[in-house]
Amino acid sequence: MGPHDGAIAVAVSGGSDSLALMHLLRAFAQQRKSKLPVVLTVDHGLRKSSARDAKQVAAWAKQAGLKAQILTWTGAKPKSGIEAAAREARYRLMGEWLTRHKIDTLFVGHTGDDQAETFLLRLARGSGLDGLAAMRANAPWPVPGFAGLGVVRPLLALRRDQLRTHLKTLKQPWLDDPMNDDPAFDRVKIRKALVALSDAGLTVERIASAAAHLARARESLEIVTEAVLARAVRAGEGGVLLDPAVLAAAPREVGLRALAAVLMAVSGQAYRPRFESLERLFDQIGGGRLGAGATLHGCHIRPAGKAGKDFGAGALWLSPESPRKTGSSARKA
Repeated sequence: MGPHDGAIAVAVSGGSDSLALMHLLRAFAQQRKSKLPVVLTVDHGLRKSSARDAKQVAAWAKQAGLKAQILTWTGAKPKSGIEAAAREARYRLMGEWLTRHKIDTLFVGHTGDDQAETFLLRLARGSGLDGLAAMRANAPWPVPGFAGLGVVRPLLALRRDQLRTHLKTLKQPWLDDPMNDDPAFDRVKIRKALVALSDAGLTVERIASAAAHLARARESLEIVTEAVLARAVRAGEGGVLLDPAVLAAAPREVGLRALAAVLMAVSGQAYRPRFESLERLFDQIGGGRLGAGATLHGCHIRPAGKAGKDFGAGALWLSPESPRKTGSSARKA
């Protein structure tokens, strides 16, 4: 048992959303007479004031009677893709700290505004149903390597302005990140576009509601996909058997989801394969064009042969991809 058993952690950047969540969680814990939350803040080193800002967050946490831990992102920073890299670094650092201290839940301050912005970002990138569906109130850890950790978003039904009003009543200042006004970042562009969209009737509430509708559709598809997987997959030594006939009999969207789930489980990767590659492999399997085999998403997919004779005609064997050998007959899907 670790020193923080029974505790929860809250990610606090110093912005209004996360600071409001910090105070709300503290009040909730005091009311319930439970352990106070531990504050985690990340010094990302992307601007000169980042170390000072992290110390300010720690000072505000101390004033609120909370313990705080500053986590520092060290090393070279990327020249491009900074938003994604910084997000990955934050969750990696916080995931490592939570694991060491045996805390399995991190509370984060995402609001309805973030929900709408995320929807539009993913729409602009051509995301499908899963990408457009709402951020989950309870979600698995967003980067690989931290099985058992979860993220909780209790503020998704609230607007940023509401939280700032609450902070003002507490006389709690907050930090305004200059990166939030830098048009070089995609989220900033979307945030500015939301003003014009709102004038046309596409308000934050409407967009968040649409994302919630898609989330319910996603949940329904996940239930059906689980049923297909129960019939189509059998675990084996070092891999799994897959009955392609069951995938082919399912609606295409469900079959694609099932195949992606198998590939993720076998490879241990947290994200789905690229849709174009997944669809190409799905069609190769369904059309009997797999040949000697293929590789995708860290998996080797090949005919099971005699090993699958009791499972289904044309059964496939999926195993983690081994280092490529010269002359290998497997091809990229």
